[in-house]
Amino acid sequence: MNFQQLRSVREALRRDFNLTEVAHALDASQPGVSRQIRELEDELGVAIFERAGKRLTGLTEPGREIVKVVERLLIEQENLKRAALEFTSHDVGRLTVATTHSQARYALLPVIQAFRQRFPGVHLSLQQGAPEYIASRVATGQADVGIASEGLSHDERLCTFPGYRWNHVIVVPHGHPLLGVDHPTLHELGRYPLITYDLGLTGRSSIDEAFARAGLAPDIVLTAMDADVIKTYVAAGLGVGIIASVAYKTEEDRQLQSISSTHLFKANMTRVAVRRGAYLRDFTVAFIEMFAPHLNRRIVTESDITPGALPSEPLVPNIYISENSLSE
Repeated sequence: MNFQQLRSVREALRRDFNLTEVAHALDASQPGVSRQIRELEDELGVAIFERAGKRLTGLTEPGREIVKVVERLLIEQENLKRAALEFTSHDVGRLTVATTHSQARYALLPVIQAFRQRFPGVHLSLQQGAPEYIASRVATGQADVGIASEGLSHDERLCTFPGYRWNHVIVVPHGHPLLGVDHPTLHELGRYPLITYDLGLTGRSSIDEAFARAGLAPDIVLTAMDADVIKTYVAAGLGVGIIASVAYKTEEDRQLQSISSTHLFKANMTRVAVRRGAYLRDFTVAFIEMFAPHLNRRIVTESDITPGALPSEPLVPNIYISENSLSE
């Protein structure tokens, strides 16, 4: 048994059993990958994959259990390398953060500035995408930290922690009728075409839930993945925008005005995720602490027990990031 065999099994699962893609990912030949898998199956005495001819089509019943062990073994191999680097190259390395556009564009800027000053030898990579993408990147070891407001806490491959609470804000062009209304209701807001986030992004669920509880079906005429696009179309007069409060900055968004919506929509929680079982280098923990000061190494590492057995989450301070808080 060797690690190349284990990597072949893992990649076959990740690549939907496409051996051509597996071979490309491992910089190997397709016959070589097939041989590695066959040799491991022969050694174990069971078939890991179901086959149709030479094609892999799925996992066998024992295969579903074996791939879990394979994943743990490969995680521990990566942990050995990270642990060694912690002593040989303490403040040198690469940190990959998977996150949404709004977090990368607004919330993470001061964190990354401070991190770069403290760890100049660490190269940062930001990978932006939807929550499903973020969870997958962290769970498969392709990102060290995931930051998003939705989707992360449902993936059992991850340990997730509360980062900060935040609210939505309504944005409209200058002179819009809603600016003359004190604390507009959902009924008043629902009279206008709305522009907001795609489903499953940046607290969209809390917007939908609020309208559903009120028995309203808002006219959401346009959705987008990031606030910059939403603000552009609001400024063009296509509708009323609902965005994360951190994405509105008075000095930048001069074509727009904001209206508080804390009375309409519940607060949202941005969460931090790491791969379950992964060894976290000191600079990774430091990045998490800079982003969410109430988290620390003890909380982050001791929470990695088994799915469903996490200890109580740390108390999260009532941090409601507004449009001005990052510039203060």
